[in-house]
Amino acid sequence: MQLISFDIFRTLGFPDTKTLKPEQFLNHKEELKQADWVLYPEYWQLNALVHGLKCRVFPSVASYHIGHNKIEMTRAFQTVAPEHTPWTLIEANGHQEREMIWDTMLLPFVAKRPKASMGEGVWLIQERQDWQRYCEEADVLYAQEYLPIDRDIRVVIVGDRVVTAYWRHQADQGFYNNVARGGRIDTSPVPQAATELALRLARALDVNHAGFDIAMVGDHPYVLEFNRLFGNQGLEKGEELRNAILDYLNQQR
Repeated sequence: MQLISFDIFRTLGFPDTKTLKPEQFLNHKEELKQADWVLYPEYWQLNALVHGLKCRVFPSVASYHIGHNKIEMTRAFQTVAPEHTPWTLIEANGHQEREMIWDTMLLPFVAKRPKASMGEGVWLIQERQDWQRYCEEADVLYAQEYLPIDRDIRVVIVGDRVVTAYWRHQADQGFYNNVARGGRIDTSPVPQAATELALRLARALDVNHAGFDIAMVGDHPYVLEFNRLFGNQGLEKGEELRNAILDYLNQQR
């Protein structure tokens, strides 16, 4: 199996893999056409590789397109699992829309920037001043109900299976569960409902490489988002993820 990677760090130890710099891809068109898989291209390369050179890319096109923007992601979740999607309002950033959302949402609520990760671009709105600060920075208004949780679950999906799942406890400052913002990993068993929801979403949306963030409110799981490029802090061994990816690529080939 001949592989070409655009991310040397995520494909360390992959056999028969040539690594290229993303900005050099036009100099290697024939090699890309002949490769069995093209791994981890940049988002801006996707259309040229898939539609221009007819490459098979990993992660999947859906993983890129849906995972690129929280607005698109939330709307996709709403189509396939509305009962597991927190109540969300998405509106243009105009005066009327600001007032409508403020009058509609119960305090506290969460506001997000559509393109952000690792806990960045997320606000806990507790008073009018918080909302005003968010509105001044936002291009599009994204407001979501606040779920009463102090931890969430990261479910790592590769292909059609769960590679690992673990709890992420809230940071000392509160609100954020992201490890990058001080959240703590707990490898205690997670509810089956959380992993089943992540698998259901991955299959329904053709997402084959993602870290899904699932919140449990009582026994009911809610999907918060997924990250196409997730951290590996919760993976016990680096080869666990690598082997899962190689197995999937071989099966699909």
